[in-house]
Amino acid sequence: MESSLAHVTGPSAPCPSQRIVILHLEIGAGQDTRMTGGDACVTPTCGKSGSLVCPTCKKLGIPPAMSTFCSQECFKGYWSTHKALHKMFTQAIAEEQARAEHASPFDGYEFTGKMRPGKVSETVKVPEHINHPDYAETGIPESEQRARRESTSIPVYTPEQIKGIREACRLGREVLDIAGKALRPGVTGDEIDKIVHKACMERGCYPSPLNYYHFPKSVCISVNEVICHGIPDSRPFEDGDIVNLDVTVYKNGYHGDLNETFLVGNVDEEGVHLVKTTFESLAAAAKIIRPGTMFRELGKHISAVANGEGFSVVKSYCGHGVGTHMHAVPDIPHYAKNKAVGIMKPGMIFTIEPMINVGTWRDQTWPDEWTSVTRDGLRSAQFEHTFLVTRVGLRNPDCARE
Repeated sequence: MESSLAHVTGPSAPCPSQRIVILHLEIGAGQDTRMTGGDACVTPTCGKSGSLVCPTCKKLGIPPAMSTFCSQECFKGYWSTHKALHKMFTQAIAEEQARAEHASPFDGYEFTGKMRPGKVSETVKVPEHINHPDYAETGIPESEQRARRESTSIPVYTPEQIKGIREACRLGREVLDIAGKALRPGVTGDEIDKIVHKACMERGCYPSPLNYYHFPKSVCISVNEVICHGIPDSRPFEDGDIVNLDVTVYKNGYHGDLNETFLVGNVDEEGVHLVKTTFESLAAAAKIIRPGTMFRELGKHISAVANGEGFSVVKSYCGHGVGTHMHAVPDIPHYAKNKAVGIMKPGMIFTIEPMINVGTWRDQTWPDEWTSVTRDGLRSAQFEHTFLVTRVGLRNPDCARE
C-alpha cells in the first residue's frame, strides 16, 4: 500500500472502459465533481484547493477531481475511506471488460428468418503429420491469391494432377456420406463438425474450410434460410429442417469439394420440392459439360430449371475452379445472362454449386461475417460437385454417388 502523495503533473487520459467506470463511480461514490478546476481537496471536511494526487489513483487512471488532496495530513486522515475507491474502480473496470468480452456481435441485429446462432465451440487443431495448406496457420491463402494475380488462365491439369484431385474428391465423398448419415433431429451442428473432422483425420486429410480466411470449423453447415457458409454451433437440428453440408478436403496438395442438402425428419412439400429442384438444376448444367462449351452457358440451364419451378438463383456466390487451390479460376455464375469467361477444354476441373431460393435471390450476411442468409428469410438449398472435362465430355472425379 502506497502512503505518500505525488504532485499533479497533468492527468493521464483514461482508456474507454475507464471513462465509463469513472461516470459510475462519480455517481455511486457521491463525490462532488463540480469543483472549479477539478482540483479541490477531496476530503469532505476540508474544502481547500489541492495540488497533490493519490499515486494509486494516478496509476489506475482515476481523475484528479476524485483523487486530489491539499496535504499529507488530509490524505492520511481520509485514507481509510479513500482507499475503497481503488477497489471500486478496479472492480468496475474488470466488470466492464468482462461485458465487452462477452458482447455478442448479433446485439441489435435484425434477423431475416427464424434461424438464430448458437454457441460456437473452440476450434480443433489438425496434427502436424497431416499435410496442411498454406493458410492453416495464418488464415490467408497466399498461394491462391498469388495465382489469381499472376494469371487469369484456367488451369489444365496433367494426368498425375488429375489422379491427385480424384483421390481428394473420393475421400471428400466418404466424409460427406459419414456426416450425412449422422444427421437427425436433436443432433447439433457442432457434433457434425466433430464427425467431419474425425473422418478427415482418419483419412489423413486436412479439412479445407478450417482457418480458410479464418473460418473456425471443418465443415460449412447451412440450415433452412442459410444459403451458405454457416458456422457449425450448438443449435440442435429440428424435425423439418433442410441442412446443407459443404465438405472440402485437402490431400497431398489437392482439394476435393462437394456438398449436398439433406432432409431432416419430416420436411414439408415445399422444402422437398426445393431440394429436388436444386439437384435437378445441377444435373441440367452437368449435361452440357464437354470441350467447347462456354462457362457462361451453365447458368442458363440452371436458371431454366429453377425459374421454371418458381424458385430463384442466388447471384452473389458462384462455382469455381478447384484442385491445387480451393478456389481458382474460372468463376462460374449460376444464373442466366452472366458474363463468365472461358471455354471448356479437356483437363479443366471446376465446381458447379447452384444455390436456389424459395423467394428472392438476394442475400445478406450475419455479423459473424460468414453466414449468408436469404434477404426474405425463406429457405435455400444447394448441391455441389467437382467436374472434370474429358475429350468425350463430362467426368465426375468420384464426388457423386453412383
